[in-house]
Amino acid sequence: MSGMERIKSSRQSGGWRRCRAGGLKRREALTGWAFVLPELTGFSIFTFFSVGYSFYISLTKYELLSPPVFVGIKNYARIFRDTKFFKYLGNTIYFVIGLVPTVLVISMLLAIVINRKTKILTNIYRSALFLPCITSTVAISLVWIWILNPDIGIINMILRAVGVQNPPRWLESVFWAKPALIVMRIWQMSGYYMMIFLAGLQAIPDSLYEAAEIDGASRRQRTFYITVPMLSNTTFVVAIMLIIESFNIFEAVFVMTEGRPLGSTNTLMYYIYQLGFQNYNMGYASAVAWIFFLIILGITLVQYRFRREIIV
Repeated sequence: MSGMERIKSSRQSGGWRRCRAGGLKRREALTGWAFVLPELTGFSIFTFFSVGYSFYISLTKYELLSPPVFVGIKNYARIFRDTKFFKYLGNTIYFVIGLVPTVLVISMLLAIVINRKTKILTNIYRSALFLPCITSTVAISLVWIWILNPDIGIINMILRAVGVQNPPRWLESVFWAKPALIVMRIWQMSGYYMMIFLAGLQAIPDSLYEAAEIDGASRRQRTFYITVPMLSNTTFVVAIMLIIESFNIFEAVFVMTEGRPLGSTNTLMYYIYQLGFQNYNMGYASAVAWIFFLIILGITLVQYRFRREIIV
């Protein structure tokens, strides 16, 4: 075979291999799309379409039992005159301020403490602390209704046993209802975020602690100068998740108080539910939901900007 023939043959074989590789890539891509298509279809219908349709509904007067009537931005303008909206927004912010820093600190401390235990005790404590967050919020709320019962609840029984004559009536009190809900949510949420912090702790190299111990650093110094700074990325993620979850508090309010007493525990999520599914005012409920979404989005973007400035 001459030199030109060999070159021509090698070119043909190279082209065949490229065609074959391209065919394999196309088949792999089609196979991948075939696997994700059912999930993508469901996500598109129940998420993208629903979000877009909710925005359209927010521009209409839609009372569920009659066809929607386009009213433009009237629903959004009404929000700024709605005193209940601002009251319930204040209640929601109260829950966020009460939950986010408390759960953040408690879950981090629990992770640090459990990370030092033996393997057997660690598994037991992890299971015990993680169990509330995988238990139905409705079931937990029913248990806490009994715990917070002003007459036969275990908390007030303990308070009377130690000499408190008139213990709080918890969920019946305008002053104590929100703190009671916050305590319940702290107990339920801390285990989940503790597990996230545990994952972050296991990613910290042991050599850092060994070097600090050789230099004479105490356990407290190692915690504040190694553990906490090395958990900064985990803390940032947990803070965002906590803020979003705290803004979306609904089930506990729905089961335990229904927004009572006197609307002191009503949140924006529960207000949206009331507008849409109790008063059948879907148009205004959708407008409130979009404003609520923009508030959470704005807070999240501020957090990202603040985080970026700290890193820089």
